[in-house]
Amino acid sequence: MAPGTEEIIPQYNRYMASAAKNKDKPQKIQHEIDALRSEIRRHEHLYYVLDAPEVSDPDFDHLMNELKKLEAAHPELVTPDSPTQRVGGKPREGFVKVEHSRPMLSLDNAYNEEELRAWDTRVRELAGNYKIEYVCEFKMDGMSLALTYKGGKLARGVTRGDGSIGEDVTTNVRTMRTVPLSIDAAVLKKAGIPPDFEVRGEVIMPLAAFKRMNDDRAAQGLATFANPRNAAAGTIRVLEPNIVAQRHLDLYAYFLLVDGKYFPDKHADALKALHTAGFKVNSHNTVATTIEQVWAFINKAEQMREKLPYEIDGIVIKVSSMRTQERLGFTGKAPRWAIAYKYQARSGITKVEDIQVQVGRTGKLTPVAWLKPVFIGGTTVSRATLHNMDEIGRLGVKIGDWVMVERGGDVIPKVVKVVEDKEHPRGNKRFHMPEKCPECNSRVHHTEGEVDYWCVNVNCPARLQGSILHFASRSVMNIEGMGDALVNQLHEAGLLKDIADIYTLKDKREKLLALERLGEKSVDNLLAEIENSRKLPLERVILGLGISQVGTRTAELLAEHFGSLDDVMKASAEELQEVNDVGPSVSESIREFFDEPRNQQLIERLRKYVTFKGVKKVRGTSLAGKTFVLTGTLATYSRDAAKKMIEDAGGKVVGSVSKKTDYVVAGDDPGSKLDKARELGVKVIGEDEMVQLAQG
Repeated sequence: MAPGTEEIIPQYNRYMASAAKNKDKPQKIQHEIDALRSEIRRHEHLYYVLDAPEVSDPDFDHLMNELKKLEAAHPELVTPDSPTQRVGGKPREGFVKVEHSRPMLSLDNAYNEEELRAWDTRVRELAGNYKIEYVCEFKMDGMSLALTYKGGKLARGVTRGDGSIGEDVTTNVRTMRTVPLSIDAAVLKKAGIPPDFEVRGEVIMPLAAFKRMNDDRAAQGLATFANPRNAAAGTIRVLEPNIVAQRHLDLYAYFLLVDGKYFPDKHADALKALHTAGFKVNSHNTVATTIEQVWAFINKAEQMREKLPYEIDGIVIKVSSMRTQERLGFTGKAPRWAIAYKYQARSGITKVEDIQVQVGRTGKLTPVAWLKPVFIGGTTVSRATLHNMDEIGRLGVKIGDWVMVERGGDVIPKVVKVVEDKEHPRGNKRFHMPEKCPECNSRVHHTEGEVDYWCVNVNCPARLQGSILHFASRSVMNIEGMGDALVNQLHEAGLLKDIADIYTLKDKREKLLALERLGEKSVDNLLAEIENSRKLPLERVILGLGISQVGTRTAELLAEHFGSLDDVMKASAEELQEVNDVGPSVSESIREFFDEPRNQQLIERLRKYVTFKGVKKVRGTSLAGKTFVLTGTLATYSRDAAKKMIEDAGGKVVGSVSKKTDYVVAGDDPGSKLDKARELGVKVIGEDEMVQLAQG
């Protein structure tokens, strides 16, 4: 949660005092749990939907932890709609197809004022003497989702799919904090919504979350998403709910249905009802009675686009009255009573005066065109991304060229093409990626055949905060509470100059207390988290160093193979390649990292704080080079135990079936992976055969 009070919430004290007195009184324990859940849901709504938190992060976490304790002591009282159950359960095998209660149709588009006015004319002609009132809303750039509630509780979340049939993604939807798991009957009554209803909305990834996710993926050597829309659509169909939860998707509700029909009589009232019920509804909407008012809203919204924390690509205009909607009806593919006005990609022609390198939070070097300032879409543009050297080669751009620059949905403008004619002669100076980082003068790492160039110095000023955030993240050193805002604050205060400084904060308690928003309890919690991180195993430390192309699995294999960080540091490229999954590119990246003097200095500082020794483990070779996929429930082994057996024998377990898969191990109730294996001709085996292969 955002900053708030530092004292423990009074309601919480009452809940816990009462619970302590009534441990043997099930009804009163149930009352305490219900009251605590209600309080947590209230604070979730304040923070995630209204952006108006009342308590601090530690206080909120305290409430959640106490609820977890009560539920652990009374597991029979755990319910699916409890705030503790947003993320849970095993990964799914696939998604079930579900038919929509009413088709989720696409909208016709208008691309200019003339087309929009023509649509307005058709609407008024078809409506006859019906009064026309429009509702204008932002067209958010994400993916559509339908949520079904039964008795006020979330029953199902389904993707749009082909409009008639979508995929059941309920497990993933439950992780989204802007989706209520349950809504109190009194709240629904106030909103005028019956207990059984359907909500449709847009799943989006905020720009800040998109940037964080891409930075994290780049740091792990993974492919990045092209834009927030693709990221949101890809995330909602990930089979592992924990991954979905980490990506911070939002849902903005825009339709309310009861018994498959739009509800209530006016769309403007539906938006108000959804807001009252606790759903996140975009506040940027307006009611218009003339097309001139609609056009004014479109122009106003376009001026706002660059300052929004999410992407929009137009405005949706809907006839508000359901009665009028019914009269207007549908074409073969879209409603006649709604249209999407799509903004044009904004572009301009200007000169590339220079190309310089920008170093990102992950250490990735990105070439940026420095432009002769040009006014595009209400903003003066003087910088545009060139993405990477491959893109520069594709465009053929040189310093001195005239180029077309476009401002679409991207966070920063981009160069689209080189313009060459009599008025725009070509430049003649080619750009070359520097051999030294422009921020810290360290070596730049590049693997032949790959696109990206990297600064390998973890403490490079440009990537320092990103390095610290990666090191402190839950899946690495698990220092809870050390997020963006705190790391930025500590860095600005001069308390964090490199990763190792994290472990010196225990000696700077008074300086921490002097910082804004940090009370005694917050500082104590932070220092306790830092101390606990020192006990984590070697593979977490290796992962925390942020070595390009070294993810969780590679870090584990390096720790097991070498048994100590010192031995990993001393290993030659050839010795590194003896580790399963470490090829020439990864080994080169590891050597580049440890050959950098600044990284060596950091590691020496870390030596006295974290684990440098692990348990050396010799893996078997009976399954060396073999790839397995597990599906269904095995009779004897859990999924983790089966995975461990295969990996201990030198094999590899992956999550999806492809032509490169050697075996699919099928248990009871196998999912879609079994069908995929049969389709591709991959050998399917049972649990017993898996054991025999592993034992050689």
